[in-house]
Amino acid sequence: MSDALDYFTAEHQLIRDSVRRFVEVEILPHIADWEEAESFPRELYRKAGAAGILGIGYPEQYGGSYEGDVFAKVAASEELMRSGSGGLVAGLGSLDIGLPPVLKWAKPALRERVVPEVLSGEKIIALAITEPSGGSDVANLKTRAVRDGDFYRVTGSKTFITSGVRADYYTVAVRTGGEGFGGVSLLLIEKDTPGFTVGRSLKKMGWWASDTAELFFDDCKVPVENLIGMENLGFACIMANFQSERLALAIMANMTSQLALDEAMRWAREREAFGKPIGKFQVQKHRLAEMATQLEVSREFTYRQAAKMAAGKNVVKEISMAKNFATDVSDRITYDATQILGGMGFMRESLVERLYRDNRILSIGGGTREIMNEIISKQLGL
Repeated sequence: MSDALDYFTAEHQLIRDSVRRFVEVEILPHIADWEEAESFPRELYRKAGAAGILGIGYPEQYGGSYEGDVFAKVAASEELMRSGSGGLVAGLGSLDIGLPPVLKWAKPALRERVVPEVLSGEKIIALAITEPSGGSDVANLKTRAVRDGDFYRVTGSKTFITSGVRADYYTVAVRTGGEGFGGVSLLLIEKDTPGFTVGRSLKKMGWWASDTAELFFDDCKVPVENLIGMENLGFACIMANFQSERLALAIMANMTSQLALDEAMRWAREREAFGKPIGKFQVQKHRLAEMATQLEVSREFTYRQAAKMAAGKNVVKEISMAKNFATDVSDRITYDATQILGGMGFMRESLVERLYRDNRILSIGGGTREIMNEIISKQLGL
């Protein structure tokens, strides 16, 4: 991994060391079994909460630490990815997309009740935006919330919701007004709310260790106090949330690339063919050199956007570029790593095989590659 001296401090290194130990002790001995089981114990949330990992980047008053320190979060996220399981990281980290709107825009009573429970790992939160009728077209979502006195009556459904099966809280995008982005709001809906049901756990190509669910709302009564932000202004909250999510996905893609490159390098040194390690053949040396070059460029560009975000700068265009570039690189590196390992790269016992599968969602989730290009082109004035 690059030195990145301009981005990470000695304190960030302490965070990195702490999270790496957590991964080595609490996750790596079990991750193969959890992947096959397509789940991991709920207790891991509590352990991560007690270790202070879930609270990184959040205010101390709610049980967090390093509030606003973007690179503290980056360091922790990179080390969690050393588990080799994108699904586990996505599941354990679902608070990072579900909780920020509650923290920033919910009413104080709701915020003070929900945020500490989630940061401690006692409760789990999920973000529910995507619908069966369309994923990327957020402005035209169909789930309807109609005001009825002190409640909203919610009807509709969501799908592909990370942590959807076992979450306790759901930050849900609903339509409270007319068509388009101006009629969208956010509601916090709790698991046991009458009229709310969780559907089946969805089977996926990758991210096996994360639970992914369908959600159904049938005249579900949600207190008005659970409105996040102002009515009909939820779209802006969603868009603001996406920037951090896209940074997180770029980091996940870069770490996917790093782990795949590490495995390919190890294999190239150890595997012999025609009387010498395969890494001594020029075709493999050059392939590995190109993989390392692409990763270095992607990581440095991603770090640069993180630094600009930390400085409060607008990086809507650049973070979209970073996500697309990082996922293009991880597509190529996971492909090439599988090719270098040959038959072993196709085996379920190989980390590279899992990385190859897990990688595929990264250019889809948090805004597809095509949506990123739409954003970039608009920012270019096209």
